[in-house]
Amino acid sequence: MTLLGKQSPAWKGVAYVNGEQKAISNEDYKGKWHVLYWYPLDFTFVCPTEIRGFQELLTDFEDDGVSVIGVSTDSFYSHKAWFADRDTFPQTITHPVIGDTSHGVTKAFGVLKEDAGVAFRATVIIDDKGIVRAMSVNDLSAGRSPREVLRTVQALQSGGLCGADWSKGEKFAG
Repeated sequence: MTLLGKQSPAWKGVAYVNGEQKAISNEDYKGKWHVLYWYPLDFTFVCPTEIRGFQELLTDFEDDGVSVIGVSTDSFYSHKAWFADRDTFPQTITHPVIGDTSHGVTKAFGVLKEDAGVAFRATVIIDDKGIVRAMSVNDLSAGRSPREVLRTVQALQSGGLCGADWSKGEKFAG
């Protein structure tokens, strides 16, 4: 069952934010566009490529008024240890990353791989009215493109008909 076009489920969790624990919830993003992206596990090969990608584009997301929140079924402590590894993360991770050990956030969005107890690689774009505007889910082995997530948010925010590979500032289709 898809959440597309529906009100985002309520969620809350403990996040890694600049090395500190912070409780966050959907209420913190009320009235704001935001992206939730899930990855399965810390200390893996594909996951840091995605996290670094979102971090590298964070200013672009923020310029468009979009908050970015990572979610994993690992704990805050696992995140803290992993993000301290300067070989894996040469830049500091400044966007929140939820440690969803209870799987509450992951289950609310239907992106838990039950048999493994980890999240699929999912991305959800939620608009300023709390409506799910886009959702994609990949199997564990295929990473996503943070740049495409940014392009999709920009297309959704534009209010126009945006063809494939449309970029912010281009004319609309039709």
